[in-house]
Amino acid sequence: MDFLKKLALYSLIIGLLIGALQFYFGNQLVHTHVWWLFGFMVIVTALTFYVSRLGVSYDADNFQLYYFGSMGFRMILSIALIFIYVFLFSENELQFVLNFFVLYFLFTGFEIYSLLANFAPQLKKQNEV
Repeated sequence: MDFLKKLALYSLIIGLLIGALQFYFGNQLVHTHVWWLFGFMVIVTALTFYVSRLGVSYDADNFQLYYFGSMGFRMILSIALIFIYVFLFSENELQFVLNFFVLYFLFTGFEIYSLLANFAPQLKKQNEV
């Protein structure tokens, strides 16, 4: 199963969980802009995985460089999103940030798992040679 299919399935599960939390708890736990955050995380996860994969296809010896570069890119985009929200909307900021970081850690964990599952055999072969 390739990465985009796994990401779609994972996103569907997370989306159903968010929908259930909104249905049962309303806006007490889930921020009103959570779907924008969710979309942002899906797009950024796909983009950073693509950058890491592209980098490894060109130069497999520098996997760490591409991986940490994509993580830095993800972090900069995430910080920018939080600052934009805080300066433009400034309502329920704590709830927004907490929802953001829950999604951030869920999608980052998924990306790390996917990268290790996809590239570990390739990197192991290179180290043996």
